[in-house]
Amino acid sequence: MLRGLVTISAAPLDDVAEYLAAVLASCIPHSALIVHTADDVAHPFKQYGDESIVAGVTLSELETIRHGLSPGDIRRYEAPVAGRPRPVLAVSATTGALLVVVSPVGSEFDEHCRLVWEIVALRIQQHASAASPSYLIGSRASSRVRAEATAELVDVQSTTLESLLAVLRSPALDDRVARQTATNLAAEAMVNLRTTNDRLRDFAEEPVTTAFERLRDDLRPLTRYRDVDVQFVEPPVDGRALPSEVAHGARAVVRGAILTAVDQPGVTRVRVQWDCDGKNLLINVRDDGPGDLCADSSQLQPLRQRVLALNGELGLTATRGWGCEISVVMPLDPPPVRSENSSLWELGPRELEVFAHLAAGLRNRAIADQLGISENTVKFHISNIYRKLGVGSRAEAAAWLLEARVPLTPGFPPRHL
Repeated sequence: MLRGLVTISAAPLDDVAEYLAAVLASCIPHSALIVHTADDVAHPFKQYGDESIVAGVTLSELETIRHGLSPGDIRRYEAPVAGRPRPVLAVSATTGALLVVVSPVGSEFDEHCRLVWEIVALRIQQHASAASPSYLIGSRASSRVRAEATAELVDVQSTTLESLLAVLRSPALDDRVARQTATNLAAEAMVNLRTTNDRLRDFAEEPVTTAFERLRDDLRPLTRYRDVDVQFVEPPVDGRALPSEVAHGARAVVRGAILTAVDQPGVTRVRVQWDCDGKNLLINVRDDGPGDLCADSSQLQPLRQRVLALNGELGLTATRGWGCEISVVMPLDPPPVRSENSSLWELGPRELEVFAHLAAGLRNRAIADQLGISENTVKFHISNIYRKLGVGSRAEAAAWLLEARVPLTPGFPPRHL
């Protein structure tokens, strides 16, 4: 298990579930493993194992499991996973990250599993906090993942409405029983909707004031043993919420900017300010040092790369004897997809499956039946396909595929693309 931890520590974040499943398999055999963490905004959901389980698990089910645990808890019980009750080992790390082991065998290694998950969850949190340029690029692309989770939410509510209509129209129920059943269905659906929507919002964005407060907490260990006064200028409380990847990147940039500032001789004060103009996050870090930092300084290159990864700009103004000022502009929205750059590489696995059936001439209802999803979800994926390919109709999408000469057929595994 210790050797396995070394392997997991070196694994890419999006492969953590696969490596963790391999480590646990020797002591806790299981059919599937699911990781759910808000720290990793690029890959908040990671699954490995039985495809019928990992492909069917929903955000609502994970939230139900999370709701029954406190940070640091571990519990064995039967919970709904992929549409039906299954035995699970659920572990909540102190970071809040959730591990669900489906159909676990044996219980003598449960405490070992909890400790391993604590270490892995901390590694995920630290890797995400470092916000490397490649990680931020992946995080920006993860907006598609969040959009698919939104589609799942729409699916759940559509099913609830259909159930309500079925109850109200049922000739087998009198008015009193029908009203009571419909009321219970609606109340349960509202609770699930609010819980899931809150969690989805946590993945998608942070209020600017919350993100700034987390920045302060991050900086306390950096400045505790340095004789430097770090002053914070609060952002406006009504500022637009920040996409999670922008909040992650901004905190990493400010940490790096402050370390760069305090490493200069004579710096006694650093001023940090965030603002928002509705379209961009505006960051300003000013020090009272010698003012001899240059724009092409090696200390600024890691910061510049992080900013560029989020399509932002970094500027430096240095005045000898008065200090340096680092200014950053980070757009809150990702750049639009340009049709000339669109390709199948930008489509997710489910979008590729939908595209294959669409290109074969199937209508939305038939695609939904083939893939086991709702017609609303099919429409959502088709809308994304049109946007990414820069087309406006089925005919144009089919023509795009014909012109690209890509052998995409229903049933053909698209994971190599």
